[in-house]
Amino acid sequence: MKKKIKKFHIAVDGISASGKTTASKIISKKFKLKLLSSGKLYRYIAYKIIKNNNSFDKSFVRKISRSISEKDLNSKKLYSQNITNLSSIIAKKKYIRNYLKKYQMDFIKKNKFVIIEGRDIASKILPNADLKLFFKCSIQKKALRRFKEFKKNNSTIKINEVEKALKLRDFSDKNRKESPLLFIKGAVLVDTTNLTLKQMEDKIIKLVRMKIKQKIDANI
Repeated sequence: MKKKIKKFHIAVDGISASGKTTASKIISKKFKLKLLSSGKLYRYIAYKIIKNNNSFDKSFVRKISRSISEKDLNSKKLYSQNITNLSSIIAKKKYIRNYLKKYQMDFIKKNKFVIIEGRDIASKILPNADLKLFFKCSIQKKALRRFKEFKKNNSTIKINEVEKALKLRDFSDKNRKESPLLFIKGAVLVDTTNLTLKQMEDKIIKLVRMKIKQKIDANI
C-alpha cells in the first residue's frame, strides 16, 4: 500500500465502550498504520494535573502537552478511577483541547499512514480522512461487555453501576460545548450491538481494503 499511495488517514469516532478502540488496534496491526488513541492524551493530562496538586494552570498544561511521549501514553498508571473521572471533565475545556489538538496534528505530520480514534476526530482532527468510521452499541450490550472487563479487577462492582456511568459519559460527550461527539456526514456507521469480534473484524477490514483500492485506483 505504502508504495502506491503517499498517505492514508482513518478517523474513528464513537460512544464509550462501542468497540472503536479494539477495532482501531485491529486496523493498525493489519494495515501497518500508526495508531493514536486520543483518549490517552486526556488521561495523561489528568494524571499530571493530579500529580501537580490538581493544578489547572494553563502554562503548566501547555508545557506538559508539548512533551508527551509514546511511553507516557502507554503507562498503566493512567487507568485509575480518579483519572478516568478527571479526564472526562478536562475534555470539556477549550484550552486543553487546543493544546492536545496541536499534539495530534504534529502526530499526523510525522506519520503519513495513521489511524486516530476518539470522539471528535472526523470533525476536528481529520476532517479530510480517507475513511471515517463511527461506532455505536446498545447501552445494555456495552454495559455487559464493560462489566465483564471490570469484574476481573473489582469483584464487588454491579452492572447497574457500569450502565449508569456509561450513560452519563455518553450524555456528556454528546452535549458538551467543546467538540461534542457527532456523527459526521460521510462516515460509515458500525453498530457492534449484535456483532461478534470476528464479524466486526471482517467488516472493518473489508471497509479499509475498499478505501485503499479506491485511493490506489484514483492515483493511477
